[in-house]
Amino acid sequence: MPNTSMGAGTAERSVPQWPQQRTADETRAAAAGPPSRVENRTDAPDSTPPRPDGPARMLGRDELSGAEQAARNAGRRVIDTSLGRTDGLTKCPSCGSSEIAYSITARALVCSYCRHSFNEAVAERAFGLDSPIDQLRGTTIASGSVDIQDDTATVVTLKCQGCGAEVVIPVQETLQARCHWCRQTLSVNTQVPNGAVPDALLPFLLTRDDAVERIRAFVGERRTFALSRFKDEFVPENVIGVYIPYMVVDGNLHAELRGRGEIQTRQYTVRRKRGDDYVTETYYDADVYAIARSFDMLVDDLAVESASRYDARDNSASTNNILNAVQPYDIENAFAFNPNYLKGFNSERRDVNIDDLDERIEDKFLAVARAKALPTISAYDRGVEWTEEGVAVRGSRWVSVAVPVWLYSYADSAKGPGSLVHYIAVNGRTGSTMGSVPVSHPKIAALACSVGAVVTAVTGVIAAMVFLAG
Repeated sequence: MPNTSMGAGTAERSVPQWPQQRTADETRAAAAGPPSRVENRTDAPDSTPPRPDGPARMLGRDELSGAEQAARNAGRRVIDTSLGRTDGLTKCPSCGSSEIAYSITARALVCSYCRHSFNEAVAERAFGLDSPIDQLRGTTIASGSVDIQDDTATVVTLKCQGCGAEVVIPVQETLQARCHWCRQTLSVNTQVPNGAVPDALLPFLLTRDDAVERIRAFVGERRTFALSRFKDEFVPENVIGVYIPYMVVDGNLHAELRGRGEIQTRQYTVRRKRGDDYVTETYYDADVYAIARSFDMLVDDLAVESASRYDARDNSASTNNILNAVQPYDIENAFAFNPNYLKGFNSERRDVNIDDLDERIEDKFLAVARAKALPTISAYDRGVEWTEEGVAVRGSRWVSVAVPVWLYSYADSAKGPGSLVHYIAVNGRTGSTMGSVPVSHPKIAALACSVGAVVTAVTGVIAAMVFLAG
């Protein structure tokens, strides 16, 4: 697959793909917006099915090339998602204090002095990120999603507006610091070109105590085959609240699928002699059809991790793929970023760019296209094989959003450094829980042996009863 920017590009595939069940991302994206419009369907008997090793190119099709050209003509634009606070101070709108922190019970930012509670504006409405997806052309990027600059300094110096002191903030570790003279809290409010400040943030709704109980229950259901050391060392109270950076994508797309489908016409059995025995074999006859699907589709709030350490494709060091299993998130309710939401929680910094995510987004777009085509191929009872796939992006919108996760991690103490880290994650909004628990292989083997022994014993009893009855 060519590494084409999804903002103004086309993805094509020549890989056999049989229909599969939808993932959570695919179901959410497929449900967004109006139903896809099927523009063309060509189902004709095919005596020479398409060969997976030599397909015709799809990019010459008028629909794909037209969508690609429209995206190129529209170009790229950046939306400023900063709130205009350049002095490093985020003050209480009631009393002007900078002592502000997020309260889960109040579900709002709360001033430590006057107890006034408030939230930032919903990012979609505040920055015009809720415009109709079918009107997207070219690439729209929120300012917190721009490419990370390799030469960006890891520290930011802010001049305190209260006393004039200069305060240094190491943005790789934190986005806030106190002025050492007047004690005001200074924050990095504007987007720093190193991925430290997202466009929007979803605050926690689930308390730490609730997360601990969900993790305890999750492990309790799996204790039978869990590693003994894990059960001894399991301390769910060690759960940590973390904001994980995601890149959220909207897409106005055109999809093309080609392949072949089979409809069964006959089923029959043949009895043959094989050695001294006779065997019965079942045969199927089917008509083979060439299939083509061409349609528009809209993808809403497709989320993908934008911190490399949580890349679900690499599970060699940790079971970080479980983060995708606790989706979806209500991205439409994300607030404009305010660093005070981060107080009391850990946060991860985005370290990948949009171009680095192209291939993963293309895979998800193609998966959504296959899911959208499923209702139109139900007549092919023997299945459908897509041998050519293509998606052209008329327009896309990219927003960097930090989402809340309660995270519990465990590494086998007996294996020391380098052992696989097991994660249990709890969605900080919905409470959806998923994770991995290290298992004891001897326990599993013992169960398999005991089940085998029981089956053998039962079979023996049945055989003896048949013998006696005979």
